[in-house]
Amino acid sequence: MIDRYLLRYFLAVVDHGTFSRAAVQAGVSQPTLSVGIAKLEGAMGARLFDRSSKRVSLTEAGTRLLTHARRIESEFNLAEQAGTGDRTAPMLRVGWLDTVPAALLHPVLAQMRRDHPDAPFELVEGGERDMANSLQRGRIDVAVSLAQRNGGRFVEQPLFSEGYALAISSAHPLAGEQQIDVEALADNPVIVRRHCEILSLGSRHFTTHGVRPRFSLRSTQDERVLATVAAGGGLALMPECYRWPGVARPRLAGFDVMRSVALLFADEQRQAALVRHPFIQAAIDTLSA
Repeated sequence: MIDRYLLRYFLAVVDHGTFSRAAVQAGVSQPTLSVGIAKLEGAMGARLFDRSSKRVSLTEAGTRLLTHARRIESEFNLAEQAGTGDRTAPMLRVGWLDTVPAALLHPVLAQMRRDHPDAPFELVEGGERDMANSLQRGRIDVAVSLAQRNGGRFVEQPLFSEGYALAISSAHPLAGEQQIDVEALADNPVIVRRHCEILSLGSRHFTTHGVRPRFSLRSTQDERVLATVAAGGGLALMPECYRWPGVARPRLAGFDVMRSVALLFADEQRQAALVRHPFIQAAIDTLSA
């Protein structure tokens, strides 16, 4: 039988990257934590960490244990709350995809704070790959990310689907059009959203129509992209949900790529355990509407 404190030591090392920082978080001395990890490795019959560098990393056996350790710790917390009658929502670590704008996060947080002002949460922003890796390694509990792109690794709760459209200055001569042909944009500078999930598809759409634009900005910051667009500094291809003062959003003719945004859970058990959390309910209520 593996004692809970050993799993908590293990998770502390995973989360903090070194034995010294993990010991501080766990409230024990570093030798005590090291002995605990050695005891856990003995019980597992395998090394859990590679200590060859300054920052420890998980071995294959450690990676296999991680998902189970996260789940066990979460179930312990839920059991303790049930036993004490504590109705406080558990801490929820949420991954938020960096191509889902902050304007969509606001109503989620507003509803959660209105209905459950004390519900604890932690937001972690990142790219699509970051979301998948963090969810798989148990660093986050749920991700607001892209659906149907993970090879069935995760359980998905759909939120909304949308296409992509141009972002051009409202002062642009074509700003009033519902749809614009690529050829009409041949002389316009283009802003490259380097974190965009359809970057290669968008580039191919331009080049296959004989348009090789010059670039005025390469950025991973969508606010900077939109501010540049509004000032007439170039145009961009972005998900339809983005809005900004002074920016028009006509469609790009012939570009019919869609994306689906969903809540991603590691497995059905995690989904069942978390689905009633105020953040999850607020996300479903506001983003699925």
